[in-house]
Amino acid sequence: MKTFKTFAAALLVFVAFGMFKANACTRVMYKGPNNTILTGRSMDFSIEIPANLWIFPRGMERNGEVGPNSIQWTSKYGSVVATSWDIASPDGLNEKGLMANLLWLVESEYPTFEKAGDMKGMTISAWAQYALDNFATVAEAVEELSKEEFAIVSDFIPGTDKFTTVHLSLSDATGDNAIFEYIGGKLVIHHDPSYTVMTNDPSYEQQLAINKYWQNIPGRIFLPGTVSSPDRFTRAHFYINSVPQTDDTRVSVASVMSVVRNVSVPYGFEVEGFPNLSTTRWRVVADHKNLVYYFETALTPNTFWVDLKKIDFREGAPVKMLPLMNNETYSGEVSAQFIQAEPFRFMGL
Repeated sequence: MKTFKTFAAALLVFVAFGMFKANACTRVMYKGPNNTILTGRSMDFSIEIPANLWIFPRGMERNGEVGPNSIQWTSKYGSVVATSWDIASPDGLNEKGLMANLLWLVESEYPTFEKAGDMKGMTISAWAQYALDNFATVAEAVEELSKEEFAIVSDFIPGTDKFTTVHLSLSDATGDNAIFEYIGGKLVIHHDPSYTVMTNDPSYEQQLAINKYWQNIPGRIFLPGTVSSPDRFTRAHFYINSVPQTDDTRVSVASVMSVVRNVSVPYGFEVEGFPNLSTTRWRVVADHKNLVYYFETALTPNTFWVDLKKIDFREGAPVKMLPLMNNETYSGEVSAQFIQAEPFRFMGL
């Protein structure tokens, strides 16, 4: 009877929270012994979102791509990133072990930006790259970004009616985490090493409240099973704390990837009326300690990886790209298979 009541209560909450608009993408951090820190994420989207992998060295000159009032910076750190259409960097790992992930958040509302105003601006497509270029730790990023010295400027994804609304997560080799959201035009920063899981809507504060409820329900008895954002958050939180805690890289990476697969959306799955509930297009696991970036797509058979320790990130080193847009198949460590390429331009105004 007690089990039935627990199940009934959980089902009631599932129905209530199932009313939230369903969205995609999940990000989760694993903390094992001997500073074994891994971050995994799924990239889910309602349309094809072709990805390539890029190597960016130190010393790259960049600007915010929003006109004359754009911020400018020179990259301090090299990075490996996954792109979207080669106009944005929604995911990546830098040479200091900082990882950046962009996930969809419908509630996002960014500050007003005027091209001729006093506030400098930066395109949202470069938000994650800015963090990878400039910061070695989450704490550094929080300290600097909290000053709000420039505005994040968003726009529609080219060729679609989708206005880009995302929040940014950062994680580092110490196990620290931060989530940056713009709610009502104001920057909200959630900074705590315990923030190991995030998904999409609702805002992160509400995600934490939902998860607090589910912590009272034994996960081995009942877990919500849909692909809605609150359900994926609950499952990811339970499983990342249930998989083996080990410093064996083979086991820890496999464990994190298995959690990411558990919260992925089956290929081609759609729900009428919920255009943002979407197929998982690709998955990533970053090993912060060993500086290895693991990658797999939904349409290729292998997981492959990039060892950042084998990459020349020196200033003046060439920008390189690993083609993936045509479902190229790779296996094992692939740093030697990147080819020299002209850097893409971030989509701006």
